[in-house]
Amino acid sequence: MNTPEPVPPEPAHAHAAARRFSWVGTHGGAGVTTLAAVYGGRDCGRSWPGPGDPPSVLLVARTHAAGLDTVAGAVEIFRRGGAPQGLDLDAVVLVADAPGRLPRPLAQRVRALESVIDVYRVPWVPSWRLGEPGSPPRETGALARLTGAAR
Repeated sequence: MNTPEPVPPEPAHAHAAARRFSWVGTHGGAGVTTLAAVYGGRDCGRSWPGPGDPPSVLLVARTHAAGLDTVAGAVEIFRRGGAPQGLDLDAVVLVADAPGRLPRPLAQRVRALESVIDVYRVPWVPSWRLGEPGSPPRETGALARLTGAAR
């Protein structure tokens, strides 16, 4: 008589809750509210997370020159220990400021950021302009996995 083979147990992380993040915009219009709607997590606007918010921070900026300046400054605040106690900077999320490729000077600045921290890029999504967040764009699979939105 054949006995059924034992079923291997599921990995412990298979049922673990998705890690929660606080989205922090480094300038107005960075896209924090839309990102929180699409990927989940806490929309902190341009403020540091408070005591009840997730301590894992995703800094958000647009890919224009001013946005890259502000996010670089915020990364430096974390690097120097100037962020509020207990917060962890997990990554930078750069949201396209326009459709198409970045001009070379901006792309070089993004590469400089990538040399010091994980950077996730979000493409231009026309429907977001209309207030229709929908699901994460295909090109953001890594960010969706990080935030648990890929479930």
